[in-house]
Amino acid sequence: MMDERAKRLVLMAIVGVFFVFVLIWSALGRMEGFWISGDALGTWLAAFLTLSILTFLYDDNPFYRFAESLFIGISAGYVMVQGVWQMLIPNLLGKIAPQFVGGNLTGTVVETNAMDQVVAWGQLVLGCMLLWRLAPRGAWISRWPLAIIVGWAAGANLARFLVSDFTKQIGPTIIPLVETSETGVWGIDWLGTLTACVSVFGVLTTLVYFFFSVEHKGVVGRVSRAGIWILMLTFGAAFGYTVMGRVALLIGRMEFLIVDWLRLVSQ
Repeated sequence: MMDERAKRLVLMAIVGVFFVFVLIWSALGRMEGFWISGDALGTWLAAFLTLSILTFLYDDNPFYRFAESLFIGISAGYVMVQGVWQMLIPNLLGKIAPQFVGGNLTGTVVETNAMDQVVAWGQLVLGCMLLWRLAPRGAWISRWPLAIIVGWAAGANLARFLVSDFTKQIGPTIIPLVETSETGVWGIDWLGTLTACVSVFGVLTTLVYFFFSVEHKGVVGRVSRAGIWILMLTFGAAFGYTVMGRVALLIGRMEFLIVDWLRLVSQ
């Protein structure tokens, strides 16, 4: 087994050989060098960051930490700027001082009334109280706006979640078990009927598995075991779909490195 120093030397050697290959490959005109244009420099930077992230497959290293920190920092900065220009300025400052915002920032005056201005001033006060959490003293002040936010969000989203997560999930199970079709054999759509029966069977067996008021023995035990199989199939399909999405991302980055950057394969 190699020690840690030997592993780092091997890694540095591999990186060095690859870097020399890339320089020679670009000097031969097989790929566009980063000194050609701004687009080429951007392509090289994207390739460097992609390879830096992939180095985590070997071990945690400065290249990976640099790329990770850069990605997180740029993402946080971008989200903050978008939040300021798309949320804070039009929805808060635009209602408090519509003429100033329209004339100096956005170019369009926001239509507002007295009630909107009162609500906006209240939001500004609550926002300042929320930032009080960063002060050395009086951190308890931030609990008041936080409580209002949590309470409002819970009340406002209750009806929406009840419809989307409960009613609309029950609806697909309240269906006819036999689907009729004018072109089907004996007037029945056998594929639709099979789908409906499997859906209702899966829902009922899964509910029985989570029904603990009756001991899972005999018929109830066999039905609950069928519910376990339904759950495992569902989780397996969800996991496979997630892995497929991640593999698609990996294929996209490999295609970028091989086709767009190194140009080992012509487009």
